[in-house]
Amino acid sequence: MDKILIVEDDEKLREELKIFLDRNGYDTVILDKFDNPVEDILKINPNLVLLDINLPYFDGEYICKELRKKSNVPIIMLTSRDNEIDELISLNYGADQYVTKPYNIQILLAKINGLLKRSKNSDATQTLIDCKEFVLDISKSIIENGNNKIELTKNELKILHYLVMNRGKIVSRDEIMDYLWDSESFIDDNTLTVNIKRLRVKLEELGVKDIIETKRGQGYILNEI
Repeated sequence: MDKILIVEDDEKLREELKIFLDRNGYDTVILDKFDNPVEDILKINPNLVLLDINLPYFDGEYICKELRKKSNVPIIMLTSRDNEIDELISLNYGADQYVTKPYNIQILLAKINGLLKRSKNSDATQTLIDCKEFVLDISKSIIENGNNKIELTKNELKILHYLVMNRGKIVSRDEIMDYLWDSESFIDDNTLTVNIKRLRVKLEELGVKDIIETKRGQGYILNEI
């Protein structure tokens, strides 16, 4: 389930937006403290940010600019400022969309869906992913750390890639198996357990320990270490 973060100081508006997005299948989170927004957003690690411009402490344009230095998360600016200058500034700072209030909620939903789809396609086509503790080379189906390289099987590669794309979030076993099914890799519950175990062993051989954590009754999470 994709996580959407609402950064909006209008309590009524953000609560209404949260209810709407929750009903449309998203995991919606609200940021209601604005003294350290960039670090808070990075900790939450959303799939998409809905960012108001008029905020306490720091305006949304500054937050967008600083966030872009550390993250490629899709950003939609939501604002009552209906002028080309602010739109141009926001887009130059790295915003993906600029939506003025009052907005049509269904059109906003379509923009969210489109951005998330493009973001996932971009992640899926990336061949070399630097995961800090190791590098995942999709084209060669290997993980590496320095001069150490270890080959992955097809299913191990798909599973690890999915965990990397959702890093910092719990993904259920069903989500992983659905992802593998869509990529024409068919595995059952027992096979998934075996593949996760093998991935842990291979990562440990690279010197990366305890990065894949089991969340009992929920699934797995690839931790930041």
